[in-house]
Amino acid sequence: MEEEKRVKGGRRPPWVGLGAAVWVQICAGNAYNFPLYSHSLKSVLGFNQRQITMLGVANDIGENVGILPGIVCNNFPPWVLLSIGAFSCFFGYGLLWLSLTRILLSVPYWLLWLALCVGTNSAAWLTTAALVTNMRNFPVSRGTVAGILKGYGGLSAAVYTEIYSLILNSSSANLLLFLALGVPILCFLVMYLVRPCTPSSRESSAETTHFAFIQAASILLGIYLLTSTVVGENVSLSRLVSCLILAVMILLLMAPLMVPLKMTLFPTNLLMTPTYYEQETGSSNTLIEEKTEPLLVPSSSGANMSSEHENEDSSDINLLLAEGEGAIKKKRRPRRGDDFTFKEAIIKADFWLIFLVYFVGVGSGVTVLNNLAQIGIALGVRDATVLLCTFSFFNFVGRLGGGSVSEYFVRTKTLPRTIWLTCTQVVMIIVYLMFASGVDGTLYVATGMLGLCYGVQFSIMIPTASELFGLSNFGVIYNFMSIGNPLGALLFSGLLAGYIYDHEASKQHANSHTCYGPNCYRITFLVLACVCGVGSILSVILTIRIKPVYQMLYSGGSFRQPSSSNN
Repeated sequence: MEEEKRVKGGRRPPWVGLGAAVWVQICAGNAYNFPLYSHSLKSVLGFNQRQITMLGVANDIGENVGILPGIVCNNFPPWVLLSIGAFSCFFGYGLLWLSLTRILLSVPYWLLWLALCVGTNSAAWLTTAALVTNMRNFPVSRGTVAGILKGYGGLSAAVYTEIYSLILNSSSANLLLFLALGVPILCFLVMYLVRPCTPSSRESSAETTHFAFIQAASILLGIYLLTSTVVGENVSLSRLVSCLILAVMILLLMAPLMVPLKMTLFPTNLLMTPTYYEQETGSSNTLIEEKTEPLLVPSSSGANMSSEHENEDSSDINLLLAEGEGAIKKKRRPRRGDDFTFKEAIIKADFWLIFLVYFVGVGSGVTVLNNLAQIGIALGVRDATVLLCTFSFFNFVGRLGGGSVSEYFVRTKTLPRTIWLTCTQVVMIIVYLMFASGVDGTLYVATGMLGLCYGVQFSIMIPTASELFGLSNFGVIYNFMSIGNPLGALLFSGLLAGYIYDHEASKQHANSHTCYGPNCYRITFLVLACVCGVGSILSVILTIRIKPVYQMLYSGGSFRQPSSSNN
């Protein structure tokens, strides 16, 4: 049934779906906008910093709690997930807009918290639809695909910042209205294009070129967004120039669709080697696996082959007798690299090591992201727009680069991807110490370095989990891992950073909710540095444990799918 769903689209190549998934990932980045409107919520609705940080926790819970989307993606087509995500965005952000514009008065805090959960939960539905579908469509290039899609997801914050600054007049209310209406409309427009299709079964020079083109286009887009945002913040731009800047951004976002357009205009049979095809047999469709190995063997090996078959028959008979006598179980447990069920995966030590390392990396990073506006104000930066764009750009670089660099080293050196988690978490220790020092001139550097390391966490966790536990139940496994993000936000942002900030603010001004100076977050950053130290040690342990798995999967320089034990 799983393969039947994958090839339902016939022999249609997967590149159209990948190009459309880029737009879905931009929509899924709506949760990154919290720093752009959090300060307005605080001032208009009279919240203190702890209430704002708890709204940040709601933002992260909604974005990352996606167990239900993970289950649904195995039973329904992607358009169902995209529809649910679109409606979540409409209702969640719609209520926030009504509250901020005071159309609805006296909206309870708990209802706003729930609305933010619902609105940002659209990200979980949209990301699951785009990511799971495309990783199944490109099973042998999962690291590259994960890096591209999560890279565009990271870049989405800069896209929204551009729209916020140039079109929406830096209005939080306009931004919330745009999220409530614009994101659902875009989801419905690309819904048909994101679907399972004939999976790419092997790498080719043409496929490598196509991936390189998309990566280059995304880098160009990132540089363009960073440059135009900085210019827009320092130079007064006319309405016409703003529209031209936005038009160029849209053209760059459409660049991935040039690949399927090129394949349509200049078709060649070498671009795709399908794994499965459908053959009509009477009234039913039968899936037939394409044989890539030679069907004929040298005659000199006939005796050996016959002997092997006899041994296999004898072994099968003994196996059946042993099963009948209760000596062994009929089904062995899967090994790392096989397809795991969720229940089989969660009893593995490697599963929890990945979860803990990811929890430390993204949980600490999202604490800074959620408090970025207040961190900027505390250190003398009144407008968080450039800070958020800086974080977004380097977050994108980390996601894209993490996927590509880990893919290169895993194929050439069979080096486990998790070694890069170790490296980035060591860098994050240094970054948090930079934040804690509050030295002038280090804020933007530290923000960029943190965005880079934060992005790598995503692009490494996703393919690592799929390589260890398979793609059959990847949607559920990936979304469970993603819980590390809101869990970190709850512990480090809601309970730690918010409390310390309000305590320092009360020491400075008895009746003020605003804090100034590095003391506002110093203790928080020192704690985060210690946490990343523990995460680095856990990452080293994980890397040592799974190195034999990567030697098995990539010993020939390309991905070798092990036989599944669940067949």
